[in-house]
Amino acid sequence: MIRLIVGLGNPGPEYVYTRHNAGWLFLDALIQEAAVTWQEKFNGFYTRPSIASEPRHLLKPLTFMNRSGHSVSAIMRYFDIKNDEILIVHDDLEIPFGTFAFKFSGGLAGHNGLRSLATQLGTPDFGRLRIGIGRPTHSNITSYVLGPFQKEEECRIDELFNQIITRLDDALNSDYPHFEELNKKFSILKPPT
Repeated sequence: MIRLIVGLGNPGPEYVYTRHNAGWLFLDALIQEAAVTWQEKFNGFYTRPSIASEPRHLLKPLTFMNRSGHSVSAIMRYFDIKNDEILIVHDDLEIPFGTFAFKFSGGLAGHNGLRSLATQLGTPDFGRLRIGIGRPTHSNITSYVLGPFQKEEECRIDELFNQIITRLDDALNSDYPHFEELNKKFSILKPPT
């Protein structure tokens, strides 16, 4: 069972609504209806709402993307959380904008946040919720990732988050071998209708 959900992102007002902060934005959407607030702990913003009928630790690292693993390893040590009890929510260039997928382990796809986590945890074996941002057709990848969602994308990303939240119970109460089955069940990698 997932005990810790981590949203990857960067602190600072200039990053708030950027593609690279999709993990942070998702966690904000996830607790929107809950009567909880973020506290500064574990080098990040931390809260513990009930999600899918269980209390879960939520963390938004404040260490910047390339040092996310320091914050995550700190909370894991404190609460004795194992690698197979975490779900990392992050932006993903490799899947189309407006889609999502669950994954366990695998490559890091050049993602600095995932690389930091794998280094600090000593393994890439952890659960992931991939938020598709797609690849840019013309702009530089760094500028694209650190750039804000376009106006027409904003309502679609909110809709995507709502779609994920309605399906999250299955993932949080599943074990990792079932992640691929969840992707099939949810027709993942097709934009929500």
